[in-house]
Amino acid sequence: MDGNGRWAKSKGLPRVVGHIQGVGVVRKITEACVKSGIKALTLYTFSTENWKRPKEEVNALMKMLKDHIGKELPSLKKNNIKFNTIGEFDALPADVRKAINSAKAETSSNSGLILTLALNYGSRAEILNAVKNIAIDVRSGKLRVEDIKEKLFEGYLYTNGLPEIDLLIRTSGEMRLSNFLLWQLSYSEIYVTEKLWPDFTKSDLETAIKEFSARQRRFGG
Repeated sequence: MDGNGRWAKSKGLPRVVGHIQGVGVVRKITEACVKSGIKALTLYTFSTENWKRPKEEVNALMKMLKDHIGKELPSLKKNNIKFNTIGEFDALPADVRKAINSAKAETSSNSGLILTLALNYGSRAEILNAVKNIAIDVRSGKLRVEDIKEKLFEGYLYTNGLPEIDLLIRTSGEMRLSNFLLWQLSYSEIYVTEKLWPDFTKSDLETAIKEFSARQRRFGG
């Protein structure tokens, strides 16, 4: 969901205003995914690198995150959405963790769209974490080296239990993955739009899905 800061700058506004506008788009796109019957939506919300941003911006983002999780909880329940997160959870502020745990608990039995926020997430850290945990299990005798296959490895990733990714949508015209789901995106289709995230609409989502549907996926074959 790239381009919040640039959107605000282009209008002579503080960066945080771009983030506020971006939150509104999240709700619209999530509701559109529900209506389209999409099984899972994962949003790159805050990366491990985002801590490098100015402290005031990071604090504002964390407060916004906590407030909006609580605010959107009734909508999540109404729309049968299951709330989920991936990333290094323990490093998040305590009040954010509390809001996340509450939303997860209250939507755990929902059977519709799985909405996942990637928070304090970095794919390299995720892969290293999986390797370390596999090494621990091998050393303890719980696992044999010859047992390590792709499916087993995926069970050690944060995304364990989520469906495979069909489509990655990247806003603001950026042509890179930015340390996002590097393992999981191996054969996903990629759609890049010049639209900044605050300007991204349901129509833009429909266009991306339409283009995806027209592609022939060969998975290396």
